[in-house]
Amino acid sequence: MVAHLLRLKLILLRNSVRRSPWQLVGLGIGVLYALGIVGLGITGLLFLRGADAGLAQTVVVLGGAAALLGWAVVPIAAAAADMTLDPARFTTFAVPMPQLLTGLALGGLIGIPGTATTLVALGTVGTWSRSLPAAIGALVGAVLGVLSCIVLSKVVTTATAGLASSRRFKDVSAVIFLVPLVLMGPIVAGVAEGIAGSGDFLAGLARTLSWTPAGAAWSLGGDVAAGSYGAAALKFLMAVATLAALALCWKLLLERALVTPPFAGTSRKRAGGLGLFGLFPATPTGAVAARSLSYWLRDPRYSGSLVVVPLLPVLLLFQATQTGSYGLLLFIGPLTAFLLAWSISADVSYDNTAFALHVSTGVRGVHDRLGRAVACLVFALPLVLALTVLPFLIGADWQLLPALLGLSLAVLFSGIGLSSVVSARYTAAVPLPGDSPFKKPPGNVGQTLAVQFGGMAALLLLVLPEMALVVAQFVTESTVPGWINLVLGPVLGLALFAAGVRLGGKWLDARGPELLAQLAVNR
Repeated sequence: MVAHLLRLKLILLRNSVRRSPWQLVGLGIGVLYALGIVGLGITGLLFLRGADAGLAQTVVVLGGAAALLGWAVVPIAAAAADMTLDPARFTTFAVPMPQLLTGLALGGLIGIPGTATTLVALGTVGTWSRSLPAAIGALVGAVLGVLSCIVLSKVVTTATAGLASSRRFKDVSAVIFLVPLVLMGPIVAGVAEGIAGSGDFLAGLARTLSWTPAGAAWSLGGDVAAGSYGAAALKFLMAVATLAALALCWKLLLERALVTPPFAGTSRKRAGGLGLFGLFPATPTGAVAARSLSYWLRDPRYSGSLVVVPLLPVLLLFQATQTGSYGLLLFIGPLTAFLLAWSISADVSYDNTAFALHVSTGVRGVHDRLGRAVACLVFALPLVLALTVLPFLIGADWQLLPALLGLSLAVLFSGIGLSSVVSARYTAAVPLPGDSPFKKPPGNVGQTLAVQFGGMAALLLLVLPEMALVVAQFVTESTVPGWINLVLGPVLGLALFAAGVRLGGKWLDARGPELLAQLAVNR
């Protein structure tokens, strides 16, 4: 049965790649990226073989504890990211629990994350290959550590299955997790700076963690190399007990989950008014705008983009403090305009089969394009204006404001026009409605990347005149190019906006049924 489950996992992965050659390309890119990370990790661990034993022990224990923490945290944010062996699908099959647990655990090793973690963990054997007993201890620790990572992730996903079935939990957890993810650079830099000023903090932390379930398994090789056989034996027992306790928790949670599926009922709500539909005119464009704006406010796949916007000043300020150059802060407005404008380039793909409503009711393409564009502009325009002015309120040269304001408006209007064309022509593999924004469904990953990067390059070409005027003002130190840009940017941007809405509308009228068929395939 265990072999059958592993074979099933491999078959499902193989079939997902066979759906499209572009899916194979996307998998290849992921494999190459993982190989780079794994290569760096193994190389560093092999270099530690000749380093001080205390330093090697500190690095291995802290790295192993970080891996364990990652396997515990990431499944919560990326809820149901890999559902190829979803335990709920085995509810009607009489699979014995020991075989099911073993098969699901080993199946977790199949895939890029599991394989990468295993290879790097085995690299610790090279670190402690200073003697045969130390290498054997490191191998045993690597096996126990990797299995603990896999089983801990299963415990977390099974325990949160009930919460994950709640739409509110999915929305809130996904958006909240996005904040530290975006601020990872400043957070890591701050922690590193604090650690650097704490002397032997890391070594002491590693010694403490080695006597906890988080680091016991990873410290076996170092303890054997140091001749601390008694400590190694105690930590081995602790690591085995940790793995056994995690397996028992997973078994109990899985038994309950298989016989008590998460409640998926609906709650009664008192009928209200028309909401956003009452704020827009009773026209096709107004209806589409109200519907799209509702998505922006309630769908985490959209609202995640809005969470990033207030964090941009923090990221750029952090970058400025690291490089000593604060000029990048001036471009908060254009960068925000770019992100918000391009965010609707996959609007139809996010609709999924709900796009059938547009096709069946005969909404004209131009009304559909204009409604989605208006919904984006409702919040994008004031945000872009506010963030463009922000650097000048904290000390930037006000003479540069007209040029950057013209560039920001040009990027916003031109980008929305281009996105209106792209989303009417191409579909992308995006998370399904109700899924986590981090979930990556199978689809044409390579084509999606090509369209996205090609569209971004096209947008840069469209705003090239405005960018040239900004550069001209910096070079000549004259305010004339800036004032010209303040007029030219909105004019050209609105012209491209109108052209994009019209062209996208024509394509939508001509390809509506084909787009709906493609969306049905991406389910």
